[in-house]
Amino acid sequence: MLRRGLLAWVSRVGGILVLLCCSLSLLYVMTCSPPHSDDPPLSHRAGPNHPSLGGTGPGIGAGAIGPGGAGAGPVQSGGPPGVHSYQVLLQEREEQHRLHISSLKKQIAQLKEALQERSQQLKGVQESLKRAVGGPAEGHEVGAGLQGGGLGDAQGAKSQQTDLQEFLRGQLSKAEVTAGTRLSSEYAVVPFESFTLQRVYQLEMGLTRHPEEKPVRKDKREELGEVLEMALHSLNTPSSEQDSRGAAEKTQTSKVYSPSDFIEGITRTEKDKGTLYELTFRGESSNEFKRLVLFRPFGPLMKVKNEKVDTSSVPINIIVPLSRRTDKFRQFMHNFREVNFKNYTLLQLDEEFSRGRGLDVGARAWKAGNVLLFFCDVDIYFNADFLNTCRLNTQPGKKVFYPVLFSQYNPTLIYGSPEHVPPVEQQLVIKKDTGFWRDFGFGMTCQYRSDFINIGGFDIDIKGWGGEDVHLYRKYLHSNLLVVRAPSRGLFHLWHEKQCADELPPDQYRMCMQSKAMNEASHGQLGMLFFRHEIEAHLRRQKQQQNSNPKKT
Repeated sequence: MLRRGLLAWVSRVGGILVLLCCSLSLLYVMTCSPPHSDDPPLSHRAGPNHPSLGGTGPGIGAGAIGPGGAGAGPVQSGGPPGVHSYQVLLQEREEQHRLHISSLKKQIAQLKEALQERSQQLKGVQESLKRAVGGPAEGHEVGAGLQGGGLGDAQGAKSQQTDLQEFLRGQLSKAEVTAGTRLSSEYAVVPFESFTLQRVYQLEMGLTRHPEEKPVRKDKREELGEVLEMALHSLNTPSSEQDSRGAAEKTQTSKVYSPSDFIEGITRTEKDKGTLYELTFRGESSNEFKRLVLFRPFGPLMKVKNEKVDTSSVPINIIVPLSRRTDKFRQFMHNFREVNFKNYTLLQLDEEFSRGRGLDVGARAWKAGNVLLFFCDVDIYFNADFLNTCRLNTQPGKKVFYPVLFSQYNPTLIYGSPEHVPPVEQQLVIKKDTGFWRDFGFGMTCQYRSDFINIGGFDIDIKGWGGEDVHLYRKYLHSNLLVVRAPSRGLFHLWHEKQCADELPPDQYRMCMQSKAMNEASHGQLGMLFFRHEIEAHLRRQKQQQNSNPKKT
């Protein structure tokens, strides 16, 4: 009885659920069915600014497209009103899919390249590991491959560390540390620098031109400090074993070494191997010394970036301040046209000349968005290769470029007389007797306008020439921008007679005179000029001796 009643209750509930489902289905069909209308869809519902149609101006109508429309061509008359909208929409979707496919293909190519690179690295690590271990058995390799991922990662890290240590030991064995190598000539020698606690004695004097100085660069100070600290730690830490000595000869020093015991050190860097340091300390007696040899090996090369840079769409605004000097300006404009520049704008200021003021006005006069600026002078010669270098070494918000230009000596002194001076294009030769790298000049620079504005621009209170470029350079050095400083083989400073006005302040006048002295000729050429009377007297005596002692025939 109870079972029969339960069955009846279940059947009623089932019928009610079936009826409810049918009602919901019927309601869904009625709600979702499209309305019956003769108007074609999307004919006027998209609106003039619908993002899919690209409209930003007037709406679509009268068989024409507004100024901001997609521009799919003229509309055919006689068709339904929505056909053109469908065509535009389909074309946009097709273009989107085409761009997406192109992006996917590019990503696939990059992934393939990365996979090949990783495969080569893994192959190299495995081969070096086999050489170090002597070659594992085949069964051992198979068994290791079947173990868990954690063990495999640990073994991979260990093998990489072993491979790196083997590479660094190889760098030490290849460098000139324990033995020398045969060199082709005296020009192939890598010289040492010597240093003490306070001074560095250097052959490559850099911008300061000091043969001895306190380490100015932060990386050099930290480098030598780290070397001295490690040397003292090694001297004051008892060693468990000493190289090439037996157990009977092992002794523990009673002297505690300090920086005051350091006498001097020498260091040199082989660019492809590493840096060698030899440090000498006072020993326990006056005739005893301690010498430590340290070596910092260079690691293997690492690829940091691989990118394609298109400079065809990067315009450059060249800004040149000018006061008189029309002859130089005529020569500059000739070069200007040679590198395919055609448009220029003249901004005239009726005020006392200031180079920084002129460049600042020229940079701020441009209002058409961010642009690459090249601050130049009228006595500068550049070619198209330099302009590409300018584009490649700048990046808005990241990099500014300060090229080191090649400054030309006085052509009259170089070629002997004004009659023998060739045309300007033939004078642009980079040799020690024709000019020098002007590494103390910071007037030529490439940067984006946004970086120049954000950094604060020039100090326009500086009048005349000189000083404003150094202030701007220091502003960039104190910022987070990367300053690229490198010699540029396509940028030349043409020689001209330099006049240092008496109205200049003492510091600017001194800078002007130093620049004037360096611009005339090389050290050897100036020496020949200084001793020319002595040389001429020697030649006269030689000629007199030849005339007084004629050869017997």
